Amino acid sequence: MSETITLSEATEIIRDNMDYTLFSWSKQKGIAPIAVKYGEGVYLYDYDGKRYLDFSSGLMNVNIGHGHQRVTQAVMAQMQQISYVTPSCVTKARGDLGKKLASVTPHGLTKTLFTVCGATAIENAIKLARLYTGKHKIIARYRAFHGASYGAMTAGGDPRKLPADAQQMPNVIHVEDPYCYRCPWGKEITSCSRECVSHLERVIEFEGPENIAAILMEGESGTSGCIKYPHDYLPKVRALCDKHNILLIADEVMSGFGRTGQWFGVDVHGVVPDMIATAKGITAGYLPLGALIVSDAIAKHFDDKVLWLGLTYSAHPVCCAAGLEVLNIYEDEHLIENAASIGRYIDQQVALLQQKHPSIGDFRNTGLLGCIELVKNRTTKEPMAPFNAKPDEMAIMNKVATRLKELGMYTFVRWNYIFIAPPLCITRQQVDEGLAMISDAISIADEYVH
Repeated sequence: MSETITLSEATEIIRDNMDYTLFSWSKQKGIAPIAVKYGEGVYLYDYDGKRYLDFSSGLMNVNIGHGHQRVTQAVMAQMQQISYVTPSCVTKARGDLGKKLASVTPHGLTKTLFTVCGATAIENAIKLARLYTGKHKIIARYRAFHGASYGAMTAGGDPRKLPADAQQMPNVIHVEDPYCYRCPWGKEITSCSRECVSHLERVIEFEGPENIAAILMEGESGTSGCIKYPHDYLPKVRALCDKHNILLIADEVMSGFGRTGQWFGVDVHGVVPDMIATAKGITAGYLPLGALIVSDAIAKHFDDKVLWLGLTYSAHPVCCAAGLEVLNIYEDEHLIENAASIGRYIDQQVALLQQKHPSIGDFRNTGLLGCIELVKNRTTKEPMAPFNAKPDEMAIMNKVATRLKELGMYTFVRWNYIFIAPPLCITRQQVDEGLAMISDAISIADEYVH
């Protein structure tokens, strides 16, 4: 009897969501969402009692895992005091989180403007770069996603922006990516002359460095395919910025807060940007919060000048309380060290899968931010689904994704990519569980290798 009630409850919940809400990046009919009842650690549970291994940390944001009650308690305690004040007022949570962030950011970045999400962090980074420099152009990469608002979406090169192409923000220039597996210049990383860097330098010359306010780069590549920078790429970009008096903005929305095995993706490369725009892992997705963290030099510039930036929910006290507790959890539970250690273990295990599955063309990973790229032919690198694949071109990958869901995995499958970005609390045993599911599903793709 209880099972019948549970099943009907799940059906009703899905129906209400389908009838009365809209779904992001999706046609609205023919989809089959999971009705999630609760989450615990690396697992999600639906109303039918089925367990799903969350192998992408939601959208690469639930870094501490699901259901951590320390965050619940911190949020409740804050709400019992005050739930909202205007950004012109201050709270202890706001100051404590700002101070905590200053202790973990790269040297010299100690002041934070709190936003509501990653897109608003990016929007305000672009505005601030223009206010501070008096220049207007922004250089960004084609294979990057910086958010879904018009400015942030324009800055990204992700094709999700193309349907709204007519309303892009002006003065954004895109450059090719250092996509070593599919090098735009047909080079090999061991013998190239970093054409990706000289290409960027030429674009700076063409556009006029006196016009360029900032270069926007992800700390580590995310949903565009976890494209691994050559080890010296970001340092060379930093050097170009210094040479031409251009700001470097690091998008750490996805790669921040331990995801790469360091506090921030730029830490992996030993680079100090002028600004960090971040979100996601700052609260591990428990509440919406973003942050724009700026250099002391930029902050000082506005000591006697108006900072023309603002949001109704900037430094929301409840979200700040959640963020502070999440940052403490990273340290108390050694999650960043675990991300680095488990990331190395995943590298080893996927290398074994590559020997077994001819459809695995490449695996790119930093800490717990990685993806498998599936191909039909390793020599030609013909993708299992092309860039910006149309629905009929996703037939094979849809079979793979369906199989993963059947097996009890929730993860991000896009084009010919399967993402491996589990919560930072994951164990080796849970990794083995997940990779066994992925191996099963990839066997479907192997049938199409030629």
